[in-house]
Amino acid sequence: MKLFTGNANRALAEKVAGYLGLPLGESLVQRFPDGEVRLQLGESVRGNDVYVIQPTAPPVNDNLMELLVYADALRRSSAGRINAVVPYFGYARQDKQSVGREPISAKLVADLIERAGYDRIITIDLHAPQIQGFFNIPVDHLRAVRLFAEYVEREGLKDDAVVVSPDAGRAEEARRLSNLLGLPMAMLAKRRTGPTETEVTYVIGDVADKKPLIVDDIVSTGGTIRRGVDALVEAGAKPQALVMATHPVLVGPARSNLSHIGIERVVFTDTIALDSKDGYTILSTAPLLAQAVRAVHTHQSVSALI
Repeated sequence: MKLFTGNANRALAEKVAGYLGLPLGESLVQRFPDGEVRLQLGESVRGNDVYVIQPTAPPVNDNLMELLVYADALRRSSAGRINAVVPYFGYARQDKQSVGREPISAKLVADLIERAGYDRIITIDLHAPQIQGFFNIPVDHLRAVRLFAEYVEREGLKDDAVVVSPDAGRAEEARRLSNLLGLPMAMLAKRRTGPTETEVTYVIGDVADKKPLIVDDIVSTGGTIRRGVDALVEAGAKPQALVMATHPVLVGPARSNLSHIGIERVVFTDTIALDSKDGYTILSTAPLLAQAVRAVHTHQSVSALI
């Protein structure tokens, strides 16, 4: 088994390699003067079971291209099996046509990954679970909800708390967390007013005098979270929200929105590398990914990790 990584999140790849007791494979991932990706493997991979750890995080297109050229280089170098470990799957929010005459980009990216030569993909918290069906290769879809549950238990944050889903799409993950913690659940009803804008219309469930534990997959601009906290406080919830999200994309006014007076703390995982933590708590997904890689390599079940 060999592990390789691009430039998207080398720190996470090194942690995964550490848990597996393996060094990262030698490779050169650079840019030509015109911005094209240059990749050269520094060691033989002939017949090996190879895992490329590369989230397609911002800059999404650059990191996606690194992932694709890795597959081509490995295939041409006679690797035995080529596996993509993509902790954050970019383009996942474009999983359907919201209006006419637009692409389903998540399907296109799935096709690109498959055609490039990957035999399997391991990922965490897809924005739309049905994206698994866009692939004709095995997809191991891991979830970070257990990491959040363990954090809440460890920090003693269960008292007078309620798990909140920011929308109907994340209700299943919120239900998982509420079951793990033995807490009630509520949900925010929202409607989309633009490609990146939403409006929270009302709160479903009893949140009065409770501390909201908001669980989401992606925080991009943070606008939905800010408006959700406003709606929860108006419904009687305590202004002490705990925001937990798997993928900290954090663009535009995200950090400003997350500094909302009603948010007590923010917890992310390390699927996307952050230049500045800004006081956020970061939970590592490296143990989870390492267990999944080991299970796949030894032909064991991955279901126990989900």
